[in-house]
Amino acid sequence: MLGIVIVSHSKQLALGVRELAAQMVQGQVPLAVAAGVDDPANPLGTDVMQVYEAISSVFSDDGVLVLMDLGSALMSTEMALEFLPPEQREKIYLCAAPLVEGAVAATVAAAAGMNIQEVMAEANGALGAKATQLGLDAHPILVVSSQPITNTEVATREIRLKVSNRLGLHARPSAQFVATASRFQSQIQVQNLTRKTEAVRGDSINQVATLGVRQGHELRITATGVDAQEALQALQALIINNFGEDDRIPELTAPPQEFVAPTHGELAGIAASPGVAIAPLFHYQSASVAITEYHIENVEIEWQRLQSAIQIAKQEIATLLSHTSIQIGDAEAAIFDAHLLFLTDPVLLDAARHHIVEQHLNAEFAWQAVVDEVTNSYRRLEDVYLQERVDDVVDVGSRVLRILLGNAPTDLQLTEPSIIVATDLSPSDTAKLDPAKVMGICMTSGSATSHSAIIARTLGIPAVMGVDAQLLNWENGTLIALDGEIGKAWVAPTEDKLNILIAKRQIWQQAQAKARKLAHKPAITHDGQHIKVFANIGSIADAQAAINHGAEGVGLLRTEFLYLERKNAPGEEEQLEVYQAIVKVLENKPLIIRTLDIGGDKHLPYLSSGVTEANPFLGVRGIRFCLENPQLLKTQLRAILRASVGNSIKIMWPMIATLTELRAARAILEEVQKELRQGGISFDETMKVGMMIETPAAVAIADQLAQEVDFFSIGTNDLSQYVMAGDRTNPRVATLADALQPAVLRMIQQTVQAAHTANIWVGLCGEVAAETIVAPILLGLGVDELSVNPQAIAPLKQVISQITIAEAQALAKVALQQDSATSVRELLYPIG
Repeated sequence: MLGIVIVSHSKQLALGVRELAAQMVQGQVPLAVAAGVDDPANPLGTDVMQVYEAISSVFSDDGVLVLMDLGSALMSTEMALEFLPPEQREKIYLCAAPLVEGAVAATVAAAAGMNIQEVMAEANGALGAKATQLGLDAHPILVVSSQPITNTEVATREIRLKVSNRLGLHARPSAQFVATASRFQSQIQVQNLTRKTEAVRGDSINQVATLGVRQGHELRITATGVDAQEALQALQALIINNFGEDDRIPELTAPPQEFVAPTHGELAGIAASPGVAIAPLFHYQSASVAITEYHIENVEIEWQRLQSAIQIAKQEIATLLSHTSIQIGDAEAAIFDAHLLFLTDPVLLDAARHHIVEQHLNAEFAWQAVVDEVTNSYRRLEDVYLQERVDDVVDVGSRVLRILLGNAPTDLQLTEPSIIVATDLSPSDTAKLDPAKVMGICMTSGSATSHSAIIARTLGIPAVMGVDAQLLNWENGTLIALDGEIGKAWVAPTEDKLNILIAKRQIWQQAQAKARKLAHKPAITHDGQHIKVFANIGSIADAQAAINHGAEGVGLLRTEFLYLERKNAPGEEEQLEVYQAIVKVLENKPLIIRTLDIGGDKHLPYLSSGVTEANPFLGVRGIRFCLENPQLLKTQLRAILRASVGNSIKIMWPMIATLTELRAARAILEEVQKELRQGGISFDETMKVGMMIETPAAVAIADQLAQEVDFFSIGTNDLSQYVMAGDRTNPRVATLADALQPAVLRMIQQTVQAAHTANIWVGLCGEVAAETIVAPILLGLGVDELSVNPQAIAPLKQVISQITIAEAQALAKVALQQDSATSVRELLYPIG
C-alpha cells in the first residue's frame, strides 16, 4: 500500500491532521509526519532530514504522496528527495492539495485501494468538496474515471435511505462510506435527493463530500455489478447504524491537555562507537542560522564580506585541524583538510561571486545557494559513503554563515559528565567534545561510517546513531544508558537493566585499565623482540599525554603548531622555550622534531608568495618550502640545536624526494652548526638526522638516501596518496589512499630493506599504525618503531605482546600477494 507524508511548519498541526486522517481508515494507511524544528523558543519550521526520514519510513513501491503547507515546507521536501536513490525518487509525488482536506481525502482513497494517481486526484479535489458544501464557486474537481462496465446484462440495484446521524456525512462517515463502497467490485453511485444533486462515484471521498449530506437528507444509492446486492446491504447497515456514532449531544467539557509521553525502555539504533555509558542526558543543538535574501548595491563590498568570512573560517578550521591531528591523529584530521579545500574551490567561489556581482544578492544568501548546489550534487550520487559527505559540506557552509552573521561559535558547556543527545552532530562539533565530560553520544540520525562516528570512535566515546526521535522528548538530566557495541540505548532504564549495563561497563573499563597499565611497559613480542612505540604530538600538553599513555618517546613532533594562527613566524627564543619544555616533560626520552612541514593544505599567510597552486599537494610544500625560505629554516634549526644539549633530540626532514633536496637541507644544517660553534653556543654534536619517506621517488632511491641519513620514518598518510595518485581529501578517490594497498605495502617493504642494508633503522608515523589489527603486517615488513597518537599506544602495545615476529612475517608475506586493500583487511579480521 502507498504511504502518505504530512509536512508542516507546525508539529501540533501535522499530528492533528494525521490523527484525523488515521481515524478515517482505522490506521490502514501508513502515515508519517515531518513537522516543526527542535527549538523550544522557535518551534515552527521544517527540517530536510525529518522529511527524508518520514518518506523513508512509509516508502512503498506503490508510491508515496507528500502533502505540504506553506513556504519552506516545499523547499525542504524537494531537498529531502535528493537523499533518495533515483529509483525511489521516481515514486514520490508532491501534492499541492490543501493539507487537512487533502490528507483526509488521500488517506481514504489509499485505504480504498486506489493507485497513486487516483489518490492524488482525490487529494487535489478535496477543497472543491468543501466549497460545494458552502455554496461557493469552486474549481472543478478532478475526476478519475473507472473502467466502464461493458456487460450490459449486469443489473443495477438501488436503495433509498435517510441519514439520521446528527452531523450527517461529515469527514469520518464519508470516509467510512467510501471505504465500504471500495470493497466491492460493483460500480457504486450516490445522489443527495434532498439537494437534488447529480449522482457521484461512491468510492471518491471528494465527490461524496460534495453532496453536502446533513441529518435527514435522503440518499439514492445505486450499485451495478456482480456483487451489487452485497454492496448495498453493507452500505445500508452502515447508514442505519449511524456510522457507529453516538447521536447524543456531548457535554461541553474542556479537552484534556494532550501529552504524548516518550516510551520507556529500549531504543534500537546503529552501533557507531563501542563502550557502555550511563549518565544524565544533555540535549545539544547547533545554533540555527536564519538566512534573509535582500538586494545589495555595492557588490564589491559584499564580495569582500564573503571573502573575509571565508578567511576567518579557514583560520578556525586550521586550528581545529591542528587540534584534531594532535588529539586523534592525522587520518581523522584529514576530514578537516577537505573542509579547507572546500573553501578554496574555484568553481564554488566563482558561483558565489556570480550570485553577488551579477544578481546583486547579499553574501549570506549567495553563499547558501552555492552550498545547496554542492550538497545536492552529493545527494544525487549513488554511493552511500559519498552521500554521507554532505555533513561535511553543511558543516563548512554553516561555519561561514555564522561568521557572516556575526554569531559566536556554539561550544558545548557541560556542568557534569553527560550523554549528548542530538538530532545530529557535525564533524566540527564532535571533534571539540571532551571525552572526560562526554560519556556517550546518542543521535537520531547518522551512521557508523559518518565522520562524526569515526571521530567518536577515535576519541573513545561510546556512540549509538539512528535511534527513534522520541528520544528528543526527554528532559535534560534524565538518566540514559547506551551500549555502543550493540547499538542500543535505554532511557530511564529499569534497575535490572541498569545493573546489567553497569556490570558490562565495569568489564569494559577494567579491560581499558589493564591496557593502560601494560602500556607503561615495553612492547615486546611473544618471542622477545622489543618494538619501540612512540607518540605523534603537536604541543607541550600532548607531550604529557604521550607520557601518561605509555609512550617510550616522541616519533614525530609536528612543529606547525608554532607557526599557525599568528601574524608572523616564531622567533628562535620562543621555539627554544617550547622545545625545552617538551624534552623536560619527556624526561630525556627520545624526541624526533620534524622541521616545518607547511604547504599543501597548510598555509602561512605572512609568508604567502601570492601564487595559487593548482595542485598544492604537488607543489611547494615540506622541505621545498623551507629551502625557498632558508632563513625560516635556519631559525628553527638554531632553536632545535640549542635545545639538544643534554637531551635525546633528533631532526627529521619532511617530503624529501631527491638527493639534491636532502643535501641542500643538510648544508643549511651544517651552516647553522658552524655559526653556533663560532658563537660559542653548545649543541649536541652527535645529534642524529633522519628523513621522512613520503614519496614514491624517495622509495625508489631509498638505498642512496640511506647512505646520507641516520634513520627513515615512513609517513604512510602522504605515501599512500602519492603512490595511489588518490587525494586523501577528495571523497571520490579517498578510499584509494589506503596504506594497506598492496602497492603501498611493497613500498614499505622496499624502504625497510634499503634501510637495513645500510644499517639504519626505520620508524613509521602514519596513522595506519594506530590500527592495532594492522600492526602484525608492519612488524612482518621489518619496521623497527611505530609512532601513533597517544590514545592508540595501549592497545598497540597489547597486540604486539601477543604475536611473534615469525607469525608477523608470515602474515606480511601473504598480505603482499593480495590484490587490493580490501583483500588485505579481510585477511586481518580473523586475527582480530
